[in-house]
Amino acid sequence: HLNGRTLAPAVAPPSGSTACSVPCVRGSAIQAAVRFLIYNPAGADVIFLLGVATNSLVLRRLCLSPCTMNSTAIYMASLSTTDLFFAQITFTLKYISLYGGIFFLVCIAVDRYFAVVHPLASTLRRLRAARVVSGGIWCLVLGLSVCLPALRLAASHQNKACLLDPSSRHHRTLILLFLGIALGSFLLPTLVLLYSYCRVLSVLSKMRHRCRSNRHGHLHTLRVIYSVLGVFLLCFLPYHINLLGYTLTHMKLLPHCGLAKATKAMHPVVLSLASFNCCLNPLIYYFSSSPVHREVPSSGVSGS
Repeated sequence: HLNGRTLAPAVAPPSGSTACSVPCVRGSAIQAAVRFLIYNPAGADVIFLLGVATNSLVLRRLCLSPCTMNSTAIYMASLSTTDLFFAQITFTLKYISLYGGIFFLVCIAVDRYFAVVHPLASTLRRLRAARVVSGGIWCLVLGLSVCLPALRLAASHQNKACLLDPSSRHHRTLILLFLGIALGSFLLPTLVLLYSYCRVLSVLSKMRHRCRSNRHGHLHTLRVIYSVLGVFLLCFLPYHINLLGYTLTHMKLLPHCGLAKATKAMHPVVLSLASFNCCLNPLIYYFSSSPVHREVPSSGVSGS
């Protein structure tokens, strides 16, 4: 039983093959395509409480420090606001906020890339660009949150008996389309994020050898970057690997009964990890952003 809908038996396997029970959901084709991506994990209440507390703390600090507002602060505010959508009940908003958060994490990485690798870039131009980019991402996120329910409503009139039907070309196209969008929305930003932080790490490593007086500050910055990369990959990589395996096995493109059952069982775990990112992000950036460095002098690190 999932979201008020009854799970139905999967399409029977070909004769002579081993039966592998893969459930499907009655409803719209769009629901079948995104059902796996927007499953509500058992730990949603814990994530809700932690996410609201940590992101509200970051937004409060940013609002109380208007004089230190810069491009990074704009992206941080957008990231925290996006993460707060995980507290919503609407499944579509949860799914959209997941990738909206990824986009803003990449924006912060690119902003730090220009700040460290190209420090002579105009601050005013970067601030203006941050507002434009943040506005564009918000338009994309809100646009998708409006379009997906409309598509879901339009598809609900098809009255299909079993939506995960391998013989239905329309269903296969929809599911593969959502898979491609999900993987592309993760892989491309990941490449940009890795490149940006690798270049930042390279420059900081050279600066650490040249300037030994601020070695503690450089080491702190390196730890922050490693923490960001570690949390990003830990939260999002298992989810998308599991998503790929789940889709390929349930679409019969990779017929493997054991893998199908394993990916289905692991789904609540990996989605909980992906959702928990909304709690970890504010903690990392809270202690590494310029406004906070000025408010927490005990850290001993100047804002960057």
